[in-house]
Amino acid sequence: METVIKVRRDSTAFKEDKDRLPGYYLSSRPVDSMTPEQWLEYIRGHWGGIEIRNHWRKDACLLEDKTRSRNPNTVATMAMLRNCLLFFLSEDPHTSNINALTEDIAADSDKALEMVTRRF
Repeated sequence: METVIKVRRDSTAFKEDKDRLPGYYLSSRPVDSMTPEQWLEYIRGHWGGIEIRNHWRKDACLLEDKTRSRNPNTVATMAMLRNCLLFFLSEDPHTSNINALTEDIAADSDKALEMVTRRF
């Protein structure tokens, strides 16, 4: 780790000042490799990529936000399974569509078993 960045976040979502906690970011880049404006753009780009690559797919395709369970073990297990599915999607050279991969796995339990027992 080369650099620690502290960012003050402003948002209309914060109701009170006590909710305005700073964000901390770690980077292997030297602090003087970018201007403060470039660091902010870099951080925003990172989170934007996460939103597109993971959160949107987990919500829109895998219906994560529709989970109604209040059982922490169930919620954690389902989140882990969704993360595994996204990992397998990235490792499958024949499928780029998460819905198609989900349907393939549901139709072929042998494929699911092969996926979870494969060595990477």
